[in-house]
Amino acid sequence: MGYMVRDTKLIGRDVIWVKETDSTNNMMKRLITDETTLEAEPGYGTIYEGKANEGLMIVSDYQRSGRGRSGHDWVAPPGSCVAISVLLKPDIADDKVHAITLIAAMAVVRAIEKLSGLRPDIKWPNDVISGGKKISGILTEMLVKNGEKNVIVGVGINLSQSDFPGELADKATSIRLETGREYMAEEVVEHFARAFEEYYLKFMRTCNMTLLMDEYESRLINRGAEVRVMDPAGEYSGVAKGINESGALIVDTGVGIRVVDAGEVSVRGIYGYV
Repeated sequence: MGYMVRDTKLIGRDVIWVKETDSTNNMMKRLITDETTLEAEPGYGTIYEGKANEGLMIVSDYQRSGRGRSGHDWVAPPGSCVAISVLLKPDIADDKVHAITLIAAMAVVRAIEKLSGLRPDIKWPNDVISGGKKISGILTEMLVKNGEKNVIVGVGINLSQSDFPGELADKATSIRLETGREYMAEEVVEHFARAFEEYYLKFMRTCNMTLLMDEYESRLINRGAEVRVMDPAGEYSGVAKGINESGALIVDTGVGIRVVDAGEVSVRGIYGYV
């Protein structure tokens, strides 16, 4: 189903909205690979014919195989979560791509705030937190086709879910749980697209976080908090001081400064880390 976000010049000028899919990131990959058509699930026929241009968004009300970072599943009943994938084609070095996850988190924070009045925080690098629980997650992937860099930013926002299975009951929340109100998926999608375009264009002016660091750190729940870094070379703890211009997390271990540009980071008091 076709759709267009109002008041943007790049992000969401063309939106593919489907009721159900395996994952919106996977759908975007299929479109990039095929370059001409995008097939829905078997029996649904062709839902998009055209090139995968920068700014294209795919949105779904239900992902059967949604994923987070490190292979974690993103589980949400049909209609309770909005899944968004945005296609970018930035002319930047590969080692700068990870910072796009940070600007996506900023856009989610702005969207939720505009929509509901909540003031979420960001847990570096890819979670958005409300009331100490995860309300949104981000997965950024890259695919090179014919020498062209395609960056797919996948965002899942818990819109109306009221029950979470197993250990997620104490770790996840939704906009409805936090506000007691129902919101339309179209509203959060439009707020996100406008905010993401603003932050992305500002990021591309310098190809780093220089122009966005102050705003990002003002919502960074890691900043000044004790964190535990699950580094493959060995776990360590320290106090997060903020981010650097590349978007890496700066951690003071007490015996030196460590710069974290990848890996899992837990914040004391969040997700059961005590």
